[in-house]
Amino acid sequence: MRIEEHPILGTYQKGKTVTFTLDGKEMQGCEGEPIAAALKAAGVMVHRHTLKNDAPRGIFCAIGRCTACVMIVDGQPNVRTCVTPLRAGMRVQTQYGVSAKE
Repeated sequence: MRIEEHPILGTYQKGKTVTFTLDGKEMQGCEGEPIAAALKAAGVMVHRHTLKNDAPRGIFCAIGRCTACVMIVDGQPNVRTCVTPLRAGMRVQTQYGVSAKE
């Protein structure tokens, strides 16, 4: 199931299929769609774990206001994947906690 319309980003043209990695595993998504949408389409619902209780978190607000969907993208922690467009070759990693460091 692919998200077709986003409350903030609106409707977008489905881009070409691109390859990216999640925790070193190769995955595919549509170029330009939010990273979170590509992950959801691939069945990935957990984007990070809380530092205190190791509780899983995923898409919550889907408009970039909360930190539920933050992940490490190309080495940068705290990237809001619900509003960050997917590009070919991105390295996406599950994040533990929300901090300024990996």
